[in-house]
Amino acid sequence: MSHLRPSPITPTVDFERDGVQHGFLRLPYSRDDSAWGSVMIPICVIRNGSGPSALLTGGNHGDEYEGPLALYDLARTLDPKQVSGTVIIVPAMNYPAFRAGTRTSPIDKGNLNRSFPGRPDGTVTEKIADYFQRELLPRTDIALDFHSGGKTLDFVPFCAAHIRPDKVLEAKGFAAVEAFSAPWSMKMLEIDAVGMFDTAAEEMGKLFITTELGGGGTSRAETVRIARRGVLNVLRHAGIVAGAVEMQPTRWLDMPSGDCFSFAEDDGMIETMIDLGEPVEEGQVLARIHSIGRTGAAPQEIRATMSGLLAARHFPGLVKAGDCTAVVAVLVD
Repeated sequence: MSHLRPSPITPTVDFERDGVQHGFLRLPYSRDDSAWGSVMIPICVIRNGSGPSALLTGGNHGDEYEGPLALYDLARTLDPKQVSGTVIIVPAMNYPAFRAGTRTSPIDKGNLNRSFPGRPDGTVTEKIADYFQRELLPRTDIALDFHSGGKTLDFVPFCAAHIRPDKVLEAKGFAAVEAFSAPWSMKMLEIDAVGMFDTAAEEMGKLFITTELGGGGTSRAETVRIARRGVLNVLRHAGIVAGAVEMQPTRWLDMPSGDCFSFAEDDGMIETMIDLGEPVEEGQVLARIHSIGRTGAAPQEIRATMSGLLAARHFPGLVKAGDCTAVVAVLVD
């Protein structure tokens, strides 16, 4: 990428300086109400000498809150004397989306997690992706990117890593997932991995783990506790923060194929027939979609194409054709 122009983003922190720094990634953004305005993305760097580096991120999608809650708290409370190495914390990657409470940016409708590797001369979202791709990921030994279901999905709370061609990195990823100690741990399959932060990190050979910790466009006390404990566990597991990992029981899930996903074929009102975490048999009705345009019409049935348990479901009461209605995962332990 040496042919690309420099990133327009300027950090107000020094990544090589010891101690705790709270600052911003300042992205110039000229707009109607501020000709020389900027997007100010909060960042915290906690460094203590040489050692491994962790990049901790939330708000990749702006309507997911467990990550930002855990990371704003960690930035405020982590004692640098407990750190050996560097912790880079960005609680809200897509800050415009986070401020708006939307999955995508209100500025350019950009989905940050589909915008990598980004462009330094692109849209605001592409410029953010480019900075993470070229400036932050290369500094990183392990990356943890928090997600939950946002306004449209709800998940059993899990930490996840991907199946990878490099089996050494794959094993390290699953060990970090186990250390996170969410109630569920996932060997994850993506519907479409093109443009994802995960893919960008993994193509660089980085250790990368992620989460899905609930959803519905809010957070719960339980899922925030999972996030706060999990991020410290991962830092301890990586040898960056002193102390023992607080292991909790976890059950492993696998998403072996595209058969895990079910999609609506019609618009309507969705009736969930199985609750999260409940067992599912192949052929069982997962949800029904009721027509709202007329009375007397039989509902469309969404049936499971494999057995397992319900790991995710559509959250709002109304659904559109093409929406993911349910995700079934397989218990592997």
